[in-house]
Amino acid sequence: MKIVHPNGTIGIIGGGQLGRMMIYRSKKLGFRFAVLDENEAPAQALSDVFIKGSLKDADALEELSKVSDVLTYEIEHINTAALENIHSKGKVIYPSPDVLAVIQDKLLQKELFVKKGLPTAPFFKEDDPCKADFSARVFPLVQKSRREGYDGRGVKILKSANDEPMSPPSIFEEMVDIDKELAVMVSRSIDGSLALFPVTEMAFNPDHNICDTVITPARINEKTAAITRDIAVSVVESLNGIGIFGVELFLDTQGKVLVNEVAPRPHNSGHYTMEACVTCQFEQHVRAICGLPLGDTTLLRPAVMVNLLGQPNSSGAVAVHGLDRALQVAGFSPHFYGKSQTRPFRKMGHFTVTSDTLEDALKKAEYVRSFLKISSITLTGETK
Repeated sequence: MKIVHPNGTIGIIGGGQLGRMMIYRSKKLGFRFAVLDENEAPAQALSDVFIKGSLKDADALEELSKVSDVLTYEIEHINTAALENIHSKGKVIYPSPDVLAVIQDKLLQKELFVKKGLPTAPFFKEDDPCKADFSARVFPLVQKSRREGYDGRGVKILKSANDEPMSPPSIFEEMVDIDKELAVMVSRSIDGSLALFPVTEMAFNPDHNICDTVITPARINEKTAAITRDIAVSVVESLNGIGIFGVELFLDTQGKVLVNEVAPRPHNSGHYTMEACVTCQFEQHVRAICGLPLGDTTLLRPAVMVNLLGQPNSSGAVAVHGLDRALQVAGFSPHFYGKSQTRPFRKMGHFTVTSDTLEDALKKAEYVRSFLKISSITLTGETK
């Protein structure tokens, strides 16, 4: 077991907003951070070392490993064969390349859930969906591309056999009659110790399948919460995962909890922890992968997090509307990701509202959502 002490360097594969927040919430522990990304990235300005290169470039990954005491990642779309090679030379990588290889492929994820006896929606696979015969299937079906899906991409609802599926190799799930979508952030350290954050409730944009709102604590009874926590722990232990994991689940209308999927990194459903918990998900991840004691995950106040997405039909340099007004709301905390260009429905930031009651937090969050917007600046300086 290798413990990485302060003044060591943590290498982050991927420089998006998760990497950015990991750095600025964990710098207080004394670590340095090296970041690899192929573009001008949100985490670049906060990094101690920035390496420009593809996450699938073996040489770039090797370069990052040479300046890092431990490697981790904030996105799954990485060259796992290159990571396996780096790992074989003794470099510490958490979560491990083996874990990443399973999670990169939704079929392998689902097969693992079934093997471990974890409840999940019935599914089948199709290597060439466009040539498959769906006439005997029960609709609606949820098609999920086995690889490269992210933020709603790679997911399609098929309402009948007449609907055209996406072409990549995919899994198809029978659509669950969902009451609520839930998530649990589970942290597991090098020594196997565990710490769980509260069960949260997620709401999704129905048109783009992007997480829209996260409500904590989830509006469920304690029995359901306990079942959800137990399943989430089993998922992470079945992977032998180290780090923090976002476990997404369904609560169906019959009260059954089903595993949906898992992310081996900080997750959108855990952003609220920065304001609402003693230790946030980003610091917890760093603690876990460095062999430090896990932090207290107590929820201090109810919280509602809302994603700030680029407005429809708006692309270009960023304009923020309504921030002055929002900053006057008690319990409001904004996070902008430093992206220079907006696109329709691109994640540009988020805000969290905390309060003494969940009802008040929800009320304030909806109020802020009504006017805090991100759009683009036109060449004439006008906004749209």
